[in-house]
Amino acid sequence: MTSAVLVVLGGLPGTGKSTVARPLARALGAAYLRIDTIEQALADSGELTAPPRAAGYIAGYALARDQLANGIDVVAECVNPLKITRDAWRAAGSRVLEVELVCSDPREHRARVEGRVTDVPGLRLPTWRDVAEREYEPWDRDHLVVDTAAVTAAGCVELILRHVTRP
Repeated sequence: MTSAVLVVLGGLPGTGKSTVARPLARALGAAYLRIDTIEQALADSGELTAPPRAAGYIAGYALARDQLANGIDVVAECVNPLKITRDAWRAAGSRVLEVELVCSDPREHRARVEGRVTDVPGLRLPTWRDVAEREYEPWDRDHLVVDTAAVTAAGCVELILRHVTRP
């Protein structure tokens, strides 16, 4: 029996995470966990006194563990800006592929951020200034980096699939 794989797609807003994560999840037949969706659902509950900070990630880790324990691959999509968030994803599964999406063309990246329309009802999208000023720690370990300014969404999916190894 093969163990399930967790693919964590991280990167700043506007780098193409949702655009890549959806077809990647379909190609793998994987569960798709999007932290924006979880956080918005928590906010919509009316039970929080402030926007969620860690709660969405903590719920995402738990959901990923449940799916992986059932032998279901998971694609998790989130900014994943800090070492602590990256470490927590890694602890969620024994087989984890960490992917960082970047957009090396600053004009293209800004145009994407400023031209986006939300597909999560109620979600307030970040401004370019929000993205530029966001805390985002450099990665301290090997991971797959994919430049969405140089590779199409379909090409990103193909590249990531080549890195998903089966025991």
